[in-house]
Amino acid sequence: MTTEEKINYWIKISDEDLKIAKTMLENRYRLYTGFMCHQVIEKIFKASYEKLKNEIPPYVHDLPRLAKLADFYDLFSEEQKLFLNTINPLNIEARYPDYREQIAKT
Repeated sequence: MTTEEKINYWIKISDEDLKIAKTMLENRYRLYTGFMCHQVIEKIFKASYEKLKNEIPPYVHDLPRLAKLADFYDLFSEEQKLFLNTINPLNIEARYPDYREQIAKT
């Protein structure tokens, strides 16, 4: 698979995840909406990483860390960085019962 094909793959599945997020939001599954939004951003970041670094993105789900590894984190505004830090826990912690209720309230 070429680099361009890999980038297009990440974009394609990100678009699919965005459609799922919209469906979840319409049906008021807010926690899952947040989870899917995290997935959308992560996949776009991985497409960007692939494009900028010309290598396979790391197996990282931490959005700020991924943006730092791809060397574009510093391009974000403080508000955007705050958003990444807010949505970041929705990837893993939303799956565990101890965190689920706390995150759902947020």
